[in-house]
Amino acid sequence: MRKKVTLITGSAGEIGQALIRELASRGGQELVTLDLKPLPPEMDGMSRHIAGDILDDALLGRLVTEFEINTIYHLAALLSTRGEFTPELAHRVNVEGTLRLLKLAAEQSEWQGKSVCFIFPSSIAIYGLPDLQTKERDRCVREWDWNHPTTMYGCNKLYGEMVGTYYSKYYRQLAADRPVMLDFRAVRFPGLISAITVPSGGTSDYGPEMIHAAAQNKPYECFVRPDTRIPFMVMADAVSALLNLAGADRAWLSRQVYNVTSFSLTAAQFRDHVLQAFPGAEISFRPDEKRQGIVDSWPSELNDNAARRDWGWDPQYDEQRAFEEYLIPNIKQRYAARSGEGASLD
Repeated sequence: MRKKVTLITGSAGEIGQALIRELASRGGQELVTLDLKPLPPEMDGMSRHIAGDILDDALLGRLVTEFEINTIYHLAALLSTRGEFTPELAHRVNVEGTLRLLKLAAEQSEWQGKSVCFIFPSSIAIYGLPDLQTKERDRCVREWDWNHPTTMYGCNKLYGEMVGTYYSKYYRQLAADRPVMLDFRAVRFPGLISAITVPSGGTSDYGPEMIHAAAQNKPYECFVRPDTRIPFMVMADAVSALLNLAGADRAWLSRQVYNVTSFSLTAAQFRDHVLQAFPGAEISFRPDEKRQGIVDSWPSELNDNAARRDWGWDPQYDEQRAFEEYLIPNIKQRYAARSGEGASLD
């Protein structure tokens, strides 16, 4: 008999590791995780990890013969900065990989006779405001505003939202024996900040990079202007958003795709928080024209009223709590522990 499992792709990334830790602590169902990279050794036993590629059809075929997949958290993606250097690879991973997983989920829904829940993390990168004047005027955007991405990653994520909605509402709509449809749900995240894992190449990573550099007594040169303003969220709230959306009654949901956010601040304000915690930190600004242009096309704030209304979204970490209770203490502890380990080896 096939085991009932929750599948997490892109499990070795920032969101994946945080999600695995939370789900493993709750128990209740076996986790199967998939990534090209291994999980950190301290996560051994939290899941059945499979090293592999979501573009490997044979691997996906083996998954469905061995497991009954009830929920999929599809986190695997090539992030925004890298995607600009390798747009064709980004398309293969972010679009073709997503399409393969959606097809798998649709077939599993039909075979099981019930909807597989497909949770898709989208991004602020799907927005594309044309200039800073428009960004200031339309400060807090809704889900349907300015869906004109300027990066391959943003294009890929917007398409993922659209094709997921297609599989959830319209797949095989002309067939006489229309199957049970999968249950696709997406959250559009702002810039995410983790105290547990290091930044991994996102265009919004200038924020967390400041803290991690300061905690290691390393100088940091920020690649955006001091006045650059976008929304942020700590990883703990991002994981809560994914789990709360997955657990919401489908009848409550008025949309397939929801904005979620926590707080917005400028790069200068981010630096000020870091300097309060690390007074000797060396943080300077040297904007990179291309990356600056990308961040300037993103909104200053996200309107998440629909998520708050439909499934009770309520972030636990505002700006003050994010820095004082989550980011600074945990990042300090992370590097203090490493320093201690280094000293003990000398």
